[in-house]
Amino acid sequence: MTTDASSTTNFSQVAAYIWSLADLLRGDFKQSQYGRVILPFTILRRLECVLEPRKAGVLAQVEKLAAMTQLEETRRAPSARARCS
Repeated sequence: MTTDASSTTNFSQVAAYIWSLADLLRGDFKQSQYGRVILPFTILRRLECVLEPRKAGVLAQVEKLAAMTQLEETRRAPSARARCS
């Protein structure tokens, strides 16, 4: 039974610590406005964690698309110059 009591106490201490940090981070926002600020950041962080395994593949695809776009622009550039002359 002491394990449950110490676990509950430890959980309460951690929860109190987290709320004290939230109060510090809230700064100039009113308590009622805090949810509007923190919720989007919480969702973004969750998405970042969920998508982490795919990050390297996505970045590789971005580089591939950027290279393709640059190649396409260099192909178009001479014909664009010819029309302007």
